[in-house]
Formats: sequence, C-alpha cells, structure tokens
Amino acid sequence: MASAAEQMAANISLGQFAKATELKKRLWFTLGALIIFRLLSHVPLPGLDPRVLQSLFETTKGGVLDFFNAFSGGSLTRMSLIALGVMPYITASIVVQLATSLSPTLGALKKEGESGRKKLNQYTRYGTVLLTGIQGYFIAVGLEGWGASAGMEAVVIDPYLFRLTTVISLIGGTMFLMWLGEQITSRGIGNGVSLIIMAGIVSQLPTALANLFEGGRTGSLSAMFIVAAVVGVIALVAGIVFMERAQRRVLIQYPKRQTQRGMMQADKSHLPLKINTANVIPPIFASSLLLMPLTVSQFAGQRAQGESAWGDFIISLNQYLHHGTPLYMGLYAAGIIFFCFFYTAVVFNPEETADNLKRHGGFIPGIRPGKNTADYLDYVLTRITVIGAAYLTFICLVPEWVTAQYGLGLALGGTSLLIVVNVTIDTVTQIQSHLLAHQYGDLIKKAKLKGGMRR
Repeated sequence: MASAAEQMAANISLGQFAKATELKKRLWFTLGALIIFRLLSHVPLPGLDPRVLQSLFETTKGGVLDFFNAFSGGSLTRMSLIALGVMPYITASIVVQLATSLSPTLGALKKEGESGRKKLNQYTRYGTVLLTGIQGYFIAVGLEGWGASAGMEAVVIDPYLFRLTTVISLIGGTMFLMWLGEQITSRGIGNGVSLIIMAGIVSQLPTALANLFEGGRTGSLSAMFIVAAVVGVIALVAGIVFMERAQRRVLIQYPKRQTQRGMMQADKSHLPLKINTANVIPPIFASSLLLMPLTVSQFAGQRAQGESAWGDFIISLNQYLHHGTPLYMGLYAAGIIFFCFFYTAVVFNPEETADNLKRHGGFIPGIRPGKNTADYLDYVLTRITVIGAAYLTFICLVPEWVTAQYGLGLALGGTSLLIVVNVTIDTVTQIQSHLLAHQYGDLIKKAKLKGGMRR
C-alpha cells in the first residue's frame, strides 16, 4: 500500500511546479552553472596550436585518455582550462576518506560534526591543488615534446614559461569547477560534482550516436549490430533503473501502544536497505584512481619515448593498460568491488542503527536488540553488497569491453550510462522532494486560514 507521501508525489502536476518559485530558481541556477562549465571546456590553455593538438590526439584515440576525455566533456582533447575536470578533487576526497579510516586523528575530526567536516573539506582542497599541480606539470612536459616525438610540428607555440602557466591554469580551472559543484549542491538541485560529470558525458552522447550511425552508412558496422547496440543500451538503462530502486526491506516492530479507544496496537515499519548502497560512487572513485597515474604516465611516456629504457617501459605499460585490455579491466573491477564495500561501510553503520532502534523501542522480530541486531544488519548488508558489487562490475565492464572492441564511443559505455541514470534519478527525486515540501506548505497555510475563519 502506498504511503501518503507517495500518493502526494503521484498527484504532482505541472501547475504545482509552476507555483514552486524556490524550485524554479534552483533549477535555473543549476542550468546556468552547467552552461558555464560547457563554455569553459572550449577555452584553451595559452601557448598551444589547436590544429596540431587535434592531430596528435587522433594518434591516441581509443586509449585511456578517451575515458578521461569522456568524463571531462571533451575538454582534454581541446586542452582547455578544465582539461582535468573534477577528477583531482575526487581523487583527493578518496585519499581523505581512506585516511579517516586509518588515522585516529582524522577519524576523531570526522566525529566532531560540522567543524570536523569543514577541516576535512579543507584538507581535500589542499590535496586537490597538489594533485592538479602534479598532473598539470607532467601534461605540460609531455606537450612540449609530444609533437617532436611523433614526427610532427610542435604543439607548444610559445615555450616561454609554458610549464608554469599550464600548471597555474589547470589548478585554477579545477578549483573553479570544485567551487561551482559546491554552489550547485547548496543553491541548486542535485549533487554538483556528479552533475558536472554527467553534463560532460551527455555532451559526448550526440557524437557517439553520430559515429554509430555513420559506421552503418559507410558499412564498417552492420545494420544488425547497430540495432543490437541500440536495444542493448535501452536494456542497460532499464536494468540500471531496476537495480537502483531495488531494496531489501528489514521488518521493524515496535511495542504495543494503547490507542485513544483503549485498544492495544503494535506498530510495524521497514528499514530499507538498497541493493546498491554505494550508488555511483565506486565506478567514479575507481576510474579516478586509475586515470590519475595513467594520465601522468601517458604524457611522460610521450615525452621520454626513445630517449631511455624508462621511457620505453612507460610506453609498454600504457599499452598493457590500454582501454579494454585484460589488465585494465581487472584493475577497474578490483577498484569497483573495493569501493562498493568501503563506501557502504562509510555511509551505513549497523551499530549506530541498532542503537537508534533500541532507543526508540524498535526491534527486528526474532533478533535481540543491541549487538545481535547490529550483527544481523551487518550480515544482511554484506550479502546485498555482494550482489550490488557484482551488478556494478557487470554493468561497467561488459559494455566497456564491447565499446572498446567495436569503437562505439565511451559515452555509450556502461560506466557513462550508469552515471547518467543515477544522477538523473537522484536529481528527479530531489525535485519531487521540493515539490512535496511546497505542497505541504500550501496545505498548512490553507489549514491555518480555515482555522482562523472558524474562530
């Protein structure tokens, strides 16, 4: 039976949406911020020849840089101010979260509440600047010798202070995106960083679809394969929606309470545990940790190619870690599985949940309150996390392998579609929450007005 909130959500109309002034302001702010993000992706770094740069990136097409480029909305191939996107920020947040689990000092900061969270956010920003500076330096060094190593014109037009200006520009672009994501989260709708990643992926979808149908026109791809690809994408989206809404509901019972009529009634409720508790975080975290060293090695290897045995080793390593290779897929799968369990342990604490149930008199039928309840919740959560990790690994790896084999474009891959669908569901849910709050506010105002008229 649907709850009252679900019934109200089903009755939401466009007329109610038009009356929600605060929601419309948030939506316009989010749209404006994403437009600024897309405009910045076309502002190039100073001192580069875009014509030669485009030719050089054609030689690395299909490599790991394509994955990075899909997440940044094509900013990497254009070498824009935001070429690194928000990936350094995500990597820094991973490092800080891992450190809070390993360091007692940082763990104590996490328990301090709002003040501790602000300090951890500050450490994350410092880490973002450091990681962006490292990646920016190796990108600048690689670009200086990239054209010469490929037997083409030099990419860098003006080498004077090029490394310094590149590092400063990339740090500024990444920090601005981080700030823009925080503004979207606080003043807009949805999670800002996730929306920025989704906007970059969505911007690549038309190109990926055009390449798919162009392959059918030229005969490089058969008509049956194109139909199978379109059906597979639709089935993939439907499967993601189904799994993201799947829950394991744990029955919670409360002691019998006396009602106004003198009858004893026991209240029942459910504790919903999502099959994929970690949401879209594991693929983003795994790809971020994998892409940072690979980006550095890609540009450093291009610079040192043929100059030393170390440069040749880096080139060979990049070939083994090429997108779609077994080593790349294995590392990606291991990262997804690890972050599934790690992030689930971060966001859901069975002991804290058991204590809250005990404090409010709730219990699971057949399970004693306290430690036994915590152990049972941990047991159930571990079992469903195994299913969630297997689902995420399958969704991210199998379509990625197909796209790598047939060159369909990473925007049609499992990771990209997973991010787009998850962020869309989360954003729509927040929009419904704002509409419900507005609807409840109208009902309260009407109730007060009727009460005043009766008095």
